[in-house]
Amino acid sequence: MSEPGTPPVVGVIGGSGVYDIEGLTNPRWETVETPFGPPSDALLCGEIEGQPVVFLPRHGRGHQVPPNRLNFRANIDALKQLGVTEVLSLSAVGSLREDLEPGTFVLADQFIDRTVGRERSFFDTGLVAHVSAADPTCTRVMGVLEDAAKAEHIPISHGGTYLVMEGPQFSSRAESFLYRSWGCDLVGMTNMPEAKLAREAELCYATVAMVTDYDCWHDEHGNVSVEQVIKVLTENAEKARRLVARAVPALAGRTRACAAGCNTALDTAVVTKPEARDPAMIDRLKTVAGRVL
Repeated sequence: MSEPGTPPVVGVIGGSGVYDIEGLTNPRWETVETPFGPPSDALLCGEIEGQPVVFLPRHGRGHQVPPNRLNFRANIDALKQLGVTEVLSLSAVGSLREDLEPGTFVLADQFIDRTVGRERSFFDTGLVAHVSAADPTCTRVMGVLEDAAKAEHIPISHGGTYLVMEGPQFSSRAESFLYRSWGCDLVGMTNMPEAKLAREAELCYATVAMVTDYDCWHDEHGNVSVEQVIKVLTENAEKARRLVARAVPALAGRTRACAAGCNTALDTAVVTKPEARDPAMIDRLKTVAGRVL
């Protein structure tokens, strides 16, 4: 656990195509055990310009774990065990808007969760909590990422709604048009419940959604395919590595608690009275919620 104002340790969750970090010094892989099972892979620890950073390949090295089998709780718990306070989440997405072309990066700030088979909370029977997810991303970290993208001349759009589907199949055409009718900007498979779990763990979380395709709604573009996605993924991965290398040192300057309140999200969230809390649950949550328990 970490108290508000703890010096930052930046966590990077690398999505499809992003499996390493440029400029990382003193690298070492650490295997972490969690009460929720194993995370996707070992975690790569090191520094960028002196700023501690922890990298987790979301799908495992070599892309072994499909999105619908990711152990999101273990991933977030493992990051926090290693002292992470800020999380940069990189993920490949499809665009639901004409102006968000393949190759564009989007700082998504809202999510619609359409997944069906994933564990969505660290809390459970015996220890109940309700965190606010009205604004699930950290505005401060998003600002740093936007500045870093501009400095690296990477096309980026600030704000957008990311619909998270279960996968691993891509959308049907009817689904794609439905998501557009809802006003969604992006469609992908990985950022829920990741974002809400990060909030429960009191981590500052921001998403860099990397557009690879137009899903299947666009009449002038073919249906999304793995071949198409991989081609753009390769181009996006190079930009993502530059973005991370620029953004991580910029996050080193925080000396106080997050102004957005991310690291105090549990202050008023736990509703189970102390005398009624399950000791086993308290022990299970000692990493993500130990500050308030």
